[in-house]
Amino acid sequence: MDITEVTKASGLPASTLRFYEEKGLIRSTGRIGLRRIFSGDVLERLALIALARGAGFSLDEIGEMFTPEGPDIDRTLLLAKADDLDRKINELTAMRDGLRHAAVCNAPSHFECPKFRRLLRVAGKHRFRQPNKLKDKI
Repeated sequence: MDITEVTKASGLPASTLRFYEEKGLIRSTGRIGLRRIFSGDVLERLALIALARGAGFSLDEIGEMFTPEGPDIDRTLLLAKADDLDRKINELTAMRDGLRHAAVCNAPSHFECPKFRRLLRVAGKHRFRQPNKLKDKI
């Protein structure tokens, strides 16, 4: 498949495919003129990348899943990521419920609503606990 066919089939722009190739996530098998050529399994790899990105894996973590023999996914890492998703789902559910309450709350001001104040405290705690991604790169 040439790069144009892959972009159409995957819905990804050519720039993303070139970036993934630079990162070692996919590999072209050659060129016809200036167009990169990919094997048919590239779409499966791109689907795995999309699934992993959606689950919160970094590109470096995804890169570690690919070996010369094919994908080798660490099951412990999958369980840890599933636990992270459960925590995020719980946080988002609580936030959604708080916002729905705030929308219909009878308090004169949102800041007078105990449930809204609790939502602010929770949001503030999570805001300041975000990992420092720059620190990880040093």
